[in-house]
Amino acid sequence: MTAIGQYRHVVSLENPGDPAPDGDGGYTETFEALDPALWDCAITPASQRLRTLETLASSSVLAQATHVLTGPYHAGITIETRITFNGRRFNVINVANLEERGIETQLLVVEVLT
Repeated sequence: MTAIGQYRHVVSLENPGDPAPDGDGGYTETFEALDPALWDCAITPASQRLRTLETLASSSVLAQATHVLTGPYHAGITIETRITFNGRRFNVINVANLEERGIETQLLVVEVLT
């Protein structure tokens, strides 16, 4: 378990909302803030956490992960959650409720580079 003081990063969490009409007959994907929308966590590059990653996910997910985020348990986070940190965007590829106790959530994420 990560010590509270190690949750030094604050990220924004959003899940997909209802599609919005784009005016041309199509739809635009929208996102809505989770409740709570801000999450204190520790962000670690995936390359530094290979041993932990091997226990969390299959090798295909492991190959994609760029970072590991660990923070207090948050039931609203799913693989559809979009995370923003200092202008950087991350997509969740795996969610783990550590020890299945509802105390700590660990995410495997991939940074979206545009």
